[in-house]
Amino acid sequence: MFGKISSWWSSSPATDDKPYNPSDPKQNPLNPKGLKPCCACPQTKSARDDCFLRYDPDEAEGKCKQELSEHIACMRSLGFKV
Repeated sequence: MFGKISSWWSSSPATDDKPYNPSDPKQNPLNPKGLKPCCACPQTKSARDDCFLRYDPDEAEGKCKQELSEHIACMRSLGFKV
């Protein structure tokens, strides 16, 4: 009931206890367009997917490390926790 009332002794206002949403531009300035994870980094996502489809599942993990690391770096640059 009193969750949104700030304390007289505290200099900071009451905070909303919303979970972090990387797709919300208000919470994540790294993602001003509000992209969802499925739509973020289409170039690196496509290269990663193509690589994994090109190789046998046993080989893909080793041969697609660069594509995977580039996609992870792109997602993290937009504030996604990968």
